[in-house]
Amino acid sequence: MSNIVRMGVVGAGAIAQRGILPHLSQQDVQDRVRLGAVCDPVPGRAQAAAEKYGVTHAFTTYEELLEHGDVDAVSIASPIGLHFEQGRMALEAGKHIHFNKTMTTTADEATTLIEMARARGLKIVASPGEMLRPHNQRIRQLITDGAIGDLCWAVCGASFGTYHQDESEFRGGSDVLSNVDPSWYFRSPGGGPLYDMTVYALHTLTGILGSARRVTALSGTRIAEREWRGALVPCDAHDNTLILIDFGNNVFALAHGTPAGRISEGFAPSFFGTRGAIVGQKLNGAPIEYPGSDRVAELPGGVQSLLPHVVGPHHEIMEQHVYEDIMQLVDWIRDGTPTIVSAEHARHVIEIIEAGYRAAATGVAQELTTS
Repeated sequence: MSNIVRMGVVGAGAIAQRGILPHLSQQDVQDRVRLGAVCDPVPGRAQAAAEKYGVTHAFTTYEELLEHGDVDAVSIASPIGLHFEQGRMALEAGKHIHFNKTMTTTADEATTLIEMARARGLKIVASPGEMLRPHNQRIRQLITDGAIGDLCWAVCGASFGTYHQDESEFRGGSDVLSNVDPSWYFRSPGGGPLYDMTVYALHTLTGILGSARRVTALSGTRIAEREWRGALVPCDAHDNTLILIDFGNNVFALAHGTPAGRISEGFAPSFFGTRGAIVGQKLNGAPIEYPGSDRVAELPGGVQSLLPHVVGPHHEIMEQHVYEDIMQLVDWIRDGTPTIVSAEHARHVIEIIEAGYRAAATGVAQELTTS
């Protein structure tokens, strides 16, 4: 047992039910990681999750989990606005951390956690680990090798739509596991499509192109109310944001977090150069070859099934990328294997978002300080 990571899950909402608890309860990982505890403030939810997924302890408060959960690490799957304070508490309690996206809402908060973890010899893995995906690694190499000539610009982003109002975990009846309230997605701090969805695209964009230098933006709240279970939810988080990003040497990108629409394929950036373009997983219209690309179409999880730890039953379980990032932390704790899914990368993306909001509020382009 000394080399098995005991994991606590903070929050038993949608992402925990889809991407954490079902993966970590599988028999094939019990030699490396065990579900030690789960907490959720909604009465009965943590207990119901513990019974369903075989978790040892269930608590209604985070403080109880940290004090009595007997865990080595936590996967923080609570609303994003709570992440900084919960991360600080975990580090003070001597726990390693996996953050579900996004780690914090400000770069200063991220720096505080990074420095706390370093001083205590603790480890932080901050989702999303987009550069673990072999197609993103291949795209980075193609651009570096000049496959599209001189890179000029890129575009990426994501839109809320009604995704969080339609998910099964938010549309249940009296079942405590399927009536999760999605209201926080639409409220500050931590709500809005940039922190929740565009963050994937920004991790890929910066993973491929490197550090951004400065940003400017326009931003506001377009949809003032949303419906959930017959009631109107007031929305104050910005949901309509366009960020212009300067990568230096006159290479620019546009990132959007919007209520609707798309200008790229899924969350994947598109890249445009003097001799062609990479759009999705195609180079000038032809499929890009990368390790495993010949098998993607037949794998249950598609391209996510190519992630290093996605084997056996994990092909069939949703949110494989969340499980992969957790296992990056587990490996790091067990054998010292470092990971590219770093808190520093997450901090840089957070600064892009934070600086975008500040640029929109002030009308002044913002120089970035992280890398």
